Amino acid sequence: MPPRAKGTPVGRRVVLGMLGVGAVGIVIGRQATETVSSVVASTAPGLSAVIPATGGFRIYTVTNNYPGVDPDVYRLGVNGNVTNPLSLSLSDIAELPQTQMTKDFQCVTGWRVDDVPWTGVLLSDVLAAAGADLESSALRFYSFDGVYTESLTMEQALRPDVLVASQMWGKPVTREHGGPIRLYVAPMYGYKSLKWMSGIEVVDAVVPGYWEERGYDIDAWVGASNGRNDEPIA
Repeated sequence: MPPRAKGTPVGRRVVLGMLGVGAVGIVIGRQATETVSSVVASTAPGLSAVIPATGGFRIYTVTNNYPGVDPDVYRLGVNGNVTNPLSLSLSDIAELPQTQMTKDFQCVTGWRVDDVPWTGVLLSDVLAAAGADLESSALRFYSFDGVYTESLTMEQALRPDVLVASQMWGKPVTREHGGPIRLYVAPMYGYKSLKWMSGIEVVDAVVPGYWEERGYDIDAWVGASNGRNDEPIA
């Protein structure tokens, strides 16, 4: 989750709580930290931001828990300006051409995880399977948490480093990391890589997503947006 937009105060009790939980995490180690992270996220969204999770990630949620879905009933919808609307099960996604890439994950709050191995289907391949209108201006992405949304232009979506990700580090994307399917937009800050993805809609114009509505850049290139100068992801 990006930092709060300018002018939005953070209560002193919340800040102290975050620091306290973070200190506990440092003392009690990785396994207990992950347990505490799950508990905190389910009771106070955002507080888990101070707790390291698997592989150095911080876990964020815009609701008050980690949403979950039965893998057997999960479907990724692809609709809008397409000739072949899709409702993809996890098996369907696994049967599409698979792409692997190892790239960093950069959060707009400043932390970075280097060399994360990702596996999934290029977003461009999903759009091709749906017969997407490539003259359309943009895409909207929806999360099954019912709140989180994101967007990309069609040009951005067709890049070879934008993935409908099903695996991280050679294992299925976990619930905490946005599984079973999440978006991974390598060259942009992490808030563009929507978690718990349930839908892709091809639309005529860019619609600002959850974080853009709260003041963050729509075109969130690492090192060239949001007032940050982080090293771009190659």
